[in-house]
Amino acid sequence: MISDEGGRIDGAAADGTPGLAGLAASGRVGITARRARTPRPVSGRRPLGRILLDHGAVTPGDLTTALALREREDVRLGDILLTHGWVSEAALMAALAEQWQAARVDLAAEPPDPRLIDALGPELCLKEAMVPWRRIGATTVIATARPEEFTRLRGALPVEFAPYRMVLAPERAVHDALLSRRQTALIRRAECRVAATESCRSHDGERAARLALGAMAGIALGLLLAPMAVFAVLFAWAIATLVLTMALKLLAWLAELHRLATTLPPAQVTAPIRLPVISMMVPLFREHDIAERLVDRLGRLTYPRELLDVLLVVEEGDWTTRDALAGATLPRWLRVVTVPDGPIRTKPRALNFALNFCRGSIVGVWDAEDMPDPDQLHAAARRFAEAPPDVACLQGVLDYYNPRTNWLARCFTVEYAVWFRAVLPGVARLGLAVPLGGTTLFFRRDLLEAVGAWDAFNVTEDADLGIRLARRGLRTELLATVTREEANCRPLPWVKQRSRWLKGYAMTWGVHMRTPGQLWRELGAWRFLGLQVMFLGALSQYLLAPVLWSCWLIFLGLWHPVRDLLSAGSETALQALFSLAEIVNLAVGIWAVRGPRHRHLLPWVPTLHFYFPLGALAGWKAIYEVVTRPFYWDKTAHGLFDALHGVAAPATPAPALAPATAEPARPPRAPQID
Repeated sequence: MISDEGGRIDGAAADGTPGLAGLAASGRVGITARRARTPRPVSGRRPLGRILLDHGAVTPGDLTTALALREREDVRLGDILLTHGWVSEAALMAALAEQWQAARVDLAAEPPDPRLIDALGPELCLKEAMVPWRRIGATTVIATARPEEFTRLRGALPVEFAPYRMVLAPERAVHDALLSRRQTALIRRAECRVAATESCRSHDGERAARLALGAMAGIALGLLLAPMAVFAVLFAWAIATLVLTMALKLLAWLAELHRLATTLPPAQVTAPIRLPVISMMVPLFREHDIAERLVDRLGRLTYPRELLDVLLVVEEGDWTTRDALAGATLPRWLRVVTVPDGPIRTKPRALNFALNFCRGSIVGVWDAEDMPDPDQLHAAARRFAEAPPDVACLQGVLDYYNPRTNWLARCFTVEYAVWFRAVLPGVARLGLAVPLGGTTLFFRRDLLEAVGAWDAFNVTEDADLGIRLARRGLRTELLATVTREEANCRPLPWVKQRSRWLKGYAMTWGVHMRTPGQLWRELGAWRFLGLQVMFLGALSQYLLAPVLWSCWLIFLGLWHPVRDLLSAGSETALQALFSLAEIVNLAVGIWAVRGPRHRHLLPWVPTLHFYFPLGALAGWKAIYEVVTRPFYWDKTAHGLFDALHGVAAPATPAPALAPATAEPARPPRAPQID
């Protein structure tokens, strides 16, 4: 039903919209529109705050505080009031209807026309919190939750459907209406956002199987007919990739040391930073007690609650997580987005779907078990404000909160410290393409959407996304903020997790090397070589690790297949190479854990020599799954050691001008978003 408390559909438009033309016959129309800065009150209209005061819907003190917050934050006044519980949604919608002389519509009772949704595109509708509702006469009626942006939006909509008239509906009702009418279209689009030429979805499993079996048969036949020659080739390739990977690690470490030793003047921001809305997506799967732990951990964040938009992304068939969340009372800044079932079930598919519901101009990803630094979002907002426009992504530092659990946890923590504190910052410093980690990622939303977001079929979607950003001339920077998560410290789950990473690396390398000439032109020679070392070189080291281990036979004076091919000088050089590689590994490892939180790991750095053999098992499992189960996502269990390490302690309240209150429970309108 249409409520005429604020205005009528059939009269003259309050915003001066003239009469309307006819609807285009058919077809989907592409629209591009940039989100403008949060508009200030429009001249000639009564201020929203005054209307709310006149209605008795808000106290003068709360309104004064909200107005002060809006002056330094890029957020709507209504969102501030709602987040802090200072006004009800019904009172806010009534005030907006009076301010804009616009009618309100009940989208649940009178759902929108799906043909109009198809014409404008459901993704644009979600992003703009609007839905084309009806054709009334020659008028296209748009239901929106953001009336202050309707003038800008109307100018971006296609002339085929112009002119337009505005009615009001809550954002939640807009989302529910869109999902109830076009959920299938949204999830299919989430599966295909990346072009087929850059996606694993065009992976030919049968061809991969033939190539793998052919390669294995060729090696076996070669070892039978010419064993020395074949082993010598494998040995030479293992040594070459060892040299290249060690050289990259050393160069990256030296680049990071140089950065730390160089004092740079602080970046100058020409205008005061208006804090933006940041949307953080947290994919969940089979998390039976996640609600309380998430609220505890994320409750430590100091970012203003009215600017915080956390989406808990769950699968439709994951009743374990859905039941856990259904019984929880979540604050308004925490929302649940349910991803419909489909032919695959992967994290990137879920992220692509949830991206449509994000409110922020900055979007990011955390994992279920993450414990981000309290000021992490402040750091991300500040760096994006200072960074050049080609910086599309910020990668935070990952660390583990349970390194003392056992030996495997200690080694995993050392490995992560080396990667995120030495190698990855150096890789970015060297100007190479940065393979992203799967969490503590922050993106400029418009640039993320421009590259197609995540490949729904890639099981290391993060590394692939980093390469696609680089191919388009965009950069990733490392952000000096830490997120702590749980180290996977049981041998079998560790192998499963590592094999998934290596499988994704193999498939990512294969996808981007479909057209090596184009890849060379887009990346340039330096970054092209870096990609080969980081992906192909790393995979080779995992797969050929047994070949390198066999060199101990040479050093111990025992028989080795290639010993007859080596001169005395070559054996000496080989020993020197292995010694140098161990020195580099030890030096970088010791440097990476030199800080007070990790100093206890120093004695364990040399034991990494016994840790990496697990990686060889994972490497061969990865190659097997590339052929047999390329899109299978081997789930890693979380929260096994929370109680043991005291990470589920009550949250430290974030400083705020007034305490945030939980939004009252609301009856669900649609099964897909709460």
